[in-house]
Amino acid sequence: MVKQPKHRLHREFPEARRVIVECALTMCPHCGSVLSVRKPWHSRKHVQTLDGPLFVAGRSKECANPACSHRDEHYYASGVVMISLPYSTYGLDVLAFIGWQHEHEHRQLKEIQGELNRRGIAINERNVGKLYRQFLALLGAVDQKTQQQLATTAGEHGGLIWAVDALQPEGNGSLLYVLYEVLSGTPVAAVQLEHANADQLYRWLEPYQQWPFRVLATLSDGEEAIIAALKRGWPTAPHQRCQVHFLNNLVEPVLEVDAQLRQALQNDVGGLPAVPAREVETGEQKGDSPLVVC
Repeated sequence: MVKQPKHRLHREFPEARRVIVECALTMCPHCGSVLSVRKPWHSRKHVQTLDGPLFVAGRSKECANPACSHRDEHYYASGVVMISLPYSTYGLDVLAFIGWQHEHEHRQLKEIQGELNRRGIAINERNVGKLYRQFLALLGAVDQKTQQQLATTAGEHGGLIWAVDALQPEGNGSLLYVLYEVLSGTPVAAVQLEHANADQLYRWLEPYQQWPFRVLATLSDGEEAIIAALKRGWPTAPHQRCQVHFLNNLVEPVLEVDAQLRQALQNDVGGLPAVPAREVETGEQKGDSPLVVC
């Protein structure tokens, strides 16, 4: 009897909203040249989130400076980690929601599965348990594999770039703060706090300040508490505001005006009658058929 290969369920969501994440770095960490965007996606997948399915793709950048020691080095879109963990097709918000429901609301995995199913997320009890274990691992200590990956990255680039971001899963008042390394796109640690201040975040980051890796820079959104904690923890490292968050803040008011414009155009033009179809003679030759133009 021939053993059949294991079947892994692959879900597609044709109507999923597209999210293209670019590398957050703007300058080469080695020579300071402006990084150029590469056209191919270095990763793509469908992700189920609490706000609906997403098609997520990561777009990397590279340094084209001929004199750079790391010319043609690819810098990946590590911000994908804040949507979904590597090799996972569930959003980080789903992970945090499961952790909160089990730890703070004391709900069983079966109950959490039912709630997620009611929200339109296709998941079984086994995968709820798997995501809960990933949640605990993210909150726990860094494992040996992660430490080795960070050491390799520091060796290749001469140091690390730390980034901190936060998300608030629907249905609870806490924030999940995630620490990840930008150059390798490695999630390192997380903590759940209710609107933490700079002192709380600094104490959370303290153990990582003792690591024997040079810190090339830090990265975050515009939240003042996160920026203050990063600058206090690594005062000599330059800090950059995340390009993705910055551009999203610029786009939000534009999208609002654009939506109003679309609605106004629809109101003005939508009432016009449709153009009637008519037949057009195409020639006198035998076998010619009329062309219908709409």
